[in-house]
Amino acid sequence: MRSELVERIIGFQRNEITEYHVYLKLAEKADKKNAPVLRKIAEDELRHYNEWRRITGEDVEPDRWKIRKYSLISRIFGLTFAIKMMEMGENEAESAYSDVVDEIPEAEEIIRDETTHEQMLISMIDEEKIGYVGSMVLGLNDALVELTGALAGLSFALQNTRLTGTVALITGIAAAMSMASSEYLSQKSEGAEHPGKASFYTGLAYILTVLMLVAPYFVLTSYSWALIATLVVGVFIIFLFTFFVSVVKEQRFRRLFLEMLAISLGVAFASFLIGMGVRMLFGVDV
Repeated sequence: MRSELVERIIGFQRNEITEYHVYLKLAEKADKKNAPVLRKIAEDELRHYNEWRRITGEDVEPDRWKIRKYSLISRIFGLTFAIKMMEMGENEAESAYSDVVDEIPEAEEIIRDETTHEQMLISMIDEEKIGYVGSMVLGLNDALVELTGALAGLSFALQNTRLTGTVALITGIAAAMSMASSEYLSQKSEGAEHPGKASFYTGLAYILTVLMLVAPYFVLTSYSWALIATLVVGVFIIFLFTFFVSVVKEQRFRRLFLEMLAISLGVAFASFLIGMGVRMLFGVDV
C-alpha cells in the first residue's frame, strides 16, 4: 500500500477514535433519554476505527484538544449544536473516504454506515431547548429591532448616556415581560404542550439581548460612541445566534444573517432619524 494512502487512513483512524471519545464524553453529561443514543454512536465510531486499524496495523491516539473543544462547546451551546458542528467536519471525512474506495473496498461500507446508521441515530437526539428555537428567535429578534431602534432615537433626543441607558433598560425589561406573556398566550391558544417553557425561552432571549445592548451606555460617556458600541454588539449577537440556528437547523447562514442584520439596522437608522426630528421639532434639551 502506498505510504501516502497509509497516512490518509491513519488520519481517518484518528478522526474516528477522537469522535468515539467525544461521544462518550457527551453521553456522560446527557440525560437518560439521549445518553444511550450517544453511546451507540460512540460504538459505531470505535468500530470504524478498528476497521481502519485492521488495514494499517497501527494504533492511533485521539486528538485530545478536539475532545476538550467539543466538550466545552456542548456546555456552552448545547448538545445538538456540538454534534452538528462535529458532523459538519465528518462530511468532509466522508468525501475523503470516497477518494480511497477504488483501492480499499472496505471504505464503501464505512461511508454507508456513516451516512445512514449514524445519521439516523443523530436524528434521535432530543434536546429540549432546540424545540424552542422559534421562541428564542422571536425574543432575540424583537429585542434587537425594538431596542436598537429605541436606543438610536433616544441617543440623539436625550444626548445623555446614563439617562438613555436607564430609559432603555426599563423599557426593555417591561417589553421582555410583555413579549413573554404574549408568547405564552399565543402558544396556549394554539394548543402547545408546554406554553410556559416557550414563554420562558422568549423572555430569556429578550432580556439577555436587552442587557447586552444597553451595557455600553453605562460604561461610556459619549452617547455617539455608546450607540456605535451598541450597534457592534447587536451585529455580534445577530452573527452568533444566526450561526447557532443555521447549524442546529441546517439552514443557510448567509441568508439568515443578512436578513436579520438588514431589519435591525434598518429600524435603528429610521429611529435615529425620528429621534433627530423630534429633538429639532420640540427643541428637547436634556
